[in-house]
Amino acid sequence: MQDRARATRKVLLETAAHLFVEQGYAGTSVNDISDHSGRTSGAIYFHYSSKEKLALAVVREQFATWPQLAAAYTTPGVPPLEKLVGLSFRVAQSLSEDVVARAGARLWAERRTIEAAVPTPFDAWAAAATRLLAEARAGGELAEGVEPSAAAVTLVCAFFGLCTLTDEMPGGLDWRERLEQWWTLVLRSLQADPDPAALLARVRAGIPARPENPAPCRT
Repeated sequence: MQDRARATRKVLLETAAHLFVEQGYAGTSVNDISDHSGRTSGAIYFHYSSKEKLALAVVREQFATWPQLAAAYTTPGVPPLEKLVGLSFRVAQSLSEDVVARAGARLWAERRTIEAAVPTPFDAWAAAATRLLAEARAGGELAEGVEPSAAAVTLVCAFFGLCTLTDEMPGGLDWRERLEQWWTLVLRSLQADPDPAALLARVRAGIPARPENPAPCRT
Protein backbone atom coordinates (compact mmCIF):
# COMPACT_ATOMS: atom_id res chain seq x y z
CA MET A 1 0.00 0.00 0.00
CA GLN A 2 1.34 3.45 -0.89
CA ASP A 3 2.26 5.83 1.93
CA ARG A 4 -0.48 8.29 1.02
CA ALA A 5 -3.16 5.62 0.98
CA ARG A 6 -1.85 4.18 4.25
CA ALA A 7 -1.97 7.63 5.87
CA THR A 8 -5.54 8.18 4.66
CA ARG A 9 -6.69 4.84 6.04
CA LYS A 10 -5.06 5.67 9.39
CA VAL A 11 -6.84 9.04 9.58
CA LEU A 12 -10.18 7.47 8.69
CA LEU A 13 -9.72 4.64 11.19
CA GLU A 14 -8.80 6.96 14.06
CA THR A 15 -11.55 9.47 13.23
CA ALA A 16 -14.14 6.70 13.08
CA ALA A 17 -12.87 5.29 16.39
CA HIS A 18 -13.29 8.66 18.13
CA LEU A 19 -16.82 9.05 16.77
CA PHE A 20 -17.84 5.48 17.61
CA VAL A 21 -16.69 6.06 21.20
CA GLU A 22 -18.49 9.38 21.51
CA GLN A 23 -21.65 8.69 19.50
CA GLY A 24 -21.92 4.94 19.12
CA TYR A 25 -22.18 3.01 15.89
CA ALA A 26 -25.78 3.91 15.08
CA GLY A 27 -25.18 7.57 15.92
CA THR A 28 -22.22 7.91 13.56
CA SER A 29 -22.67 8.41 9.83
CA VAL A 30 -20.23 8.33 6.95
CA ASN A 31 -20.85 12.07 6.60
CA ASP A 32 -19.77 12.55 10.22
CA ILE A 33 -16.55 10.68 9.54
CA SER A 34 -16.02 12.76 6.39
CA ASP A 35 -16.60 16.05 8.22
CA HIS A 36 -14.26 15.19 11.11
CA SER A 37 -11.51 13.59 9.02
CA GLY A 38 -11.40 16.18 6.25
CA ARG A 39 -11.77 13.41 3.67
CA THR A 40 -14.62 13.14 1.20
CA SER A 41 -17.27 10.45 1.42
CA GLY A 42 -15.89 9.14 -1.86
CA ALA A 43 -12.47 8.69 -0.28
CA ILE A 44 -14.04 6.80 2.61
CA TYR A 45 -15.92 4.46 0.28
CA PHE A 46 -12.76 3.98 -1.79
CA HIS A 47 -10.91 2.60 1.22
CA TYR A 48 -13.89 1.05 3.05
CA SER A 49 -16.90 0.03 0.99
CA SER A 50 -19.36 0.65 3.85
CA LYS A 51 -19.64 1.93 7.40
CA GLU A 52 -19.82 -1.71 8.52
CA LYS A 53 -16.44 -2.44 6.87
CA LEU A 54 -14.91 0.57 8.60
CA ALA A 55 -16.29 -0.57 11.96
CA LEU A 56 -14.84 -4.05 11.43
CA ALA A 57 -11.48 -2.48 10.55
CA VAL A 58 -11.53 -0.64 13.89
CA VAL A 59 -12.25 -3.89 15.75
CA ARG A 60 -9.49 -5.73 13.89
CA GLU A 61 -7.07 -2.91 14.67
CA GLN A 62 -7.91 -3.36 18.34
CA PHE A 63 -7.23 -7.10 18.08
CA ALA A 64 -3.88 -6.40 16.43
CA THR A 65 -2.62 -4.94 19.72
CA TRP A 66 -3.48 -8.07 21.72
CA PRO A 67 -0.32 -10.09 20.87
CA GLN A 68 1.83 -7.13 21.92
CA LEU A 69 0.03 -6.86 25.26
CA ALA A 70 0.21 -10.60 25.89
CA ALA A 71 3.87 -10.91 24.84
CA ALA A 72 4.98 -8.83 27.81
CA TYR A 73 3.70 -11.59 30.12
CA THR A 74 5.61 -14.55 28.70
CA THR A 75 8.79 -13.74 30.64
CA PRO A 76 10.02 -16.77 32.59
CA GLY A 77 10.48 -16.43 36.32
CA VAL A 78 7.33 -14.37 36.96
CA PRO A 79 4.61 -16.29 38.85
CA PRO A 80 1.60 -17.08 36.63
CA LEU A 81 -0.96 -15.30 38.81
CA GLU A 82 1.20 -12.20 38.80
CA LYS A 83 1.33 -12.40 34.99
CA LEU A 84 -2.46 -12.73 34.85
CA VAL A 85 -3.06 -9.74 37.10
CA GLY A 86 -0.46 -7.67 35.26
CA LEU A 87 -2.01 -8.52 31.90
CA SER A 88 -5.42 -7.43 33.15
CA PHE A 89 -4.01 -4.03 34.08
CA ARG A 90 -2.45 -3.65 30.62
CA VAL A 91 -5.72 -4.55 28.90
CA ALA A 92 -7.67 -2.19 31.17
CA GLN A 93 -5.16 0.58 30.47
CA SER A 94 -5.59 0.02 26.75
CA LEU A 95 -9.38 0.12 27.06
CA SER A 96 -9.07 3.36 29.03
CA GLU A 97 -6.42 5.27 27.10
CA ASP A 98 -6.40 3.89 23.53
CA VAL A 99 -9.32 5.26 21.52
CA VAL A 100 -9.20 2.39 19.01
CA ALA A 101 -9.38 -0.18 21.82
CA ARG A 102 -12.26 1.72 23.43
CA ALA A 103 -14.06 1.94 20.10
CA GLY A 104 -13.55 -1.77 19.46
CA ALA A 105 -15.04 -2.61 22.83
CA ARG A 106 -18.04 -0.34 22.26
CA LEU A 107 -18.61 -1.73 18.78
CA TRP A 108 -18.61 -5.25 20.19
CA ALA A 109 -21.16 -4.19 22.83
CA GLU A 110 -23.30 -2.73 20.00
CA ARG A 111 -22.67 -5.64 17.65
CA ARG A 112 -26.38 -6.37 17.15
CA THR A 113 -26.79 -2.99 15.44
CA ILE A 114 -24.02 -3.79 12.92
CA GLU A 115 -24.95 -5.74 9.81
CA ALA A 116 -21.78 -7.82 9.90
CA ALA A 117 -20.28 -10.44 12.19
CA VAL A 118 -18.14 -8.60 14.75
CA PRO A 119 -15.23 -10.74 16.00
CA THR A 120 -14.83 -11.17 19.73
CA PRO A 121 -11.67 -10.90 21.86
CA PHE A 122 -13.03 -13.09 24.61
CA ASP A 123 -11.87 -16.45 23.27
CA ALA A 124 -8.27 -15.22 23.19
CA TRP A 125 -8.59 -13.64 26.63
CA ALA A 126 -10.10 -16.79 28.13
CA ALA A 127 -7.44 -18.98 26.52
CA ALA A 128 -4.65 -16.82 27.95
CA ALA A 129 -6.25 -16.80 31.39
CA THR A 130 -6.77 -20.58 31.28
CA ARG A 131 -3.11 -21.18 30.41
CA LEU A 132 -1.87 -18.95 33.23
CA LEU A 133 -4.24 -20.49 35.76
CA ALA A 134 -3.17 -23.98 34.68
CA GLU A 135 0.47 -22.96 35.18
CA ALA A 136 -0.42 -21.57 38.60
CA ARG A 137 -2.07 -24.86 39.55
CA ALA A 138 0.93 -26.88 38.37
CA GLY A 139 3.19 -24.68 40.48
CA GLY A 140 1.06 -24.97 43.61
CA GLU A 141 0.08 -21.32 43.39
CA LEU A 142 -3.64 -21.92 42.82
CA ALA A 143 -6.14 -22.61 45.59
CA GLU A 144 -7.50 -26.14 45.81
CA GLY A 145 -10.71 -26.70 43.88
CA VAL A 146 -10.18 -23.90 41.33
CA GLU A 147 -10.65 -25.31 37.82
CA PRO A 148 -8.62 -23.19 35.34
CA SER A 149 -10.91 -23.12 32.31
CA ALA A 150 -14.11 -22.41 34.25
CA ALA A 151 -12.39 -19.82 36.42
CA ALA A 152 -10.90 -18.14 33.34
CA VAL A 153 -14.29 -17.61 31.71
CA THR A 154 -15.71 -16.19 34.94
CA LEU A 155 -12.74 -13.85 35.33
CA VAL A 156 -12.99 -12.58 31.75
CA CYS A 157 -16.71 -11.90 32.08
CA ALA A 158 -16.27 -10.09 35.39
CA PHE A 159 -13.29 -8.12 34.13
CA PHE A 160 -15.11 -6.86 31.05
CA GLY A 161 -18.12 -5.95 33.20
CA LEU A 162 -15.89 -3.98 35.55
CA CYS A 163 -14.33 -2.05 32.67
CA THR A 164 -17.75 -1.33 31.21
CA LEU A 165 -19.29 -0.07 34.45
CA THR A 166 -16.43 1.72 36.22
CA ASP A 167 -17.38 5.22 35.08
CA GLU A 168 -21.04 4.59 35.96
CA MET A 169 -20.39 3.66 39.58
CA PRO A 170 -20.42 6.11 42.51
CA GLY A 171 -17.31 6.91 44.49
CA GLY A 172 -15.15 8.64 41.92
CA LEU A 173 -12.59 5.83 41.68
CA ASP A 174 -10.61 5.39 38.46
CA TRP A 175 -10.09 2.10 36.65
CA ARG A 176 -6.84 1.32 38.48
CA GLU A 177 -8.44 1.66 41.88
CA ARG A 178 -11.51 -0.35 40.85
CA LEU A 179 -9.33 -3.09 39.38
CA GLU A 180 -7.17 -3.28 42.49
CA GLN A 181 -10.27 -3.61 44.67
CA TRP A 182 -11.59 -6.36 42.43
CA TRP A 183 -8.35 -8.33 42.41
CA THR A 184 -8.04 -7.97 46.18
CA LEU A 185 -11.32 -9.85 46.50
CA VAL A 186 -10.63 -12.37 43.72
CA LEU A 187 -7.09 -13.28 44.77
CA ARG A 188 -8.30 -14.31 48.21
CA SER A 189 -10.12 -17.13 46.42
CA LEU A 190 -7.51 -17.88 43.73
CA GLN A 191 -4.26 -17.96 45.69
CA ALA A 192 -3.27 -21.08 47.61
CA ASP A 193 -1.70 -18.80 50.24
CA PRO A 194 -3.64 -15.56 49.84
CA ASP A 195 -1.54 -12.39 49.88
CA PRO A 196 -3.24 -10.00 47.44
CA ALA A 197 -1.48 -6.90 48.74
CA ALA A 198 2.01 -8.25 47.98
CA LEU A 199 1.09 -9.49 44.50
CA LEU A 200 -0.65 -6.22 43.60
CA ALA A 201 2.34 -4.23 44.85
CA ARG A 202 4.62 -6.14 42.46
CA VAL A 203 2.22 -5.61 39.58
CA ARG A 204 1.80 -1.93 40.42
CA ALA A 205 5.54 -1.41 40.25
CA GLY A 206 5.53 -2.48 36.60
CA ILE A 207 2.65 -0.25 35.47
CA PRO A 208 3.57 3.06 33.76
CA ALA A 209 2.78 6.22 35.72
CA ARG A 210 -0.77 7.42 35.19
CA PRO A 211 -1.42 10.53 33.07
CA GLU A 212 -2.47 13.73 34.84
CA ASN A 213 -6.10 13.26 33.76
CA PRO A 214 -6.64 9.52 33.27
CA ALA A 215 -9.73 8.46 31.37
CA PRO A 216 -12.08 5.91 32.93
CA CYS A 217 -11.98 2.30 31.81
CA ARG A 218 -15.06 2.29 29.63
CA THR A 219 -16.64 1.27 26.41
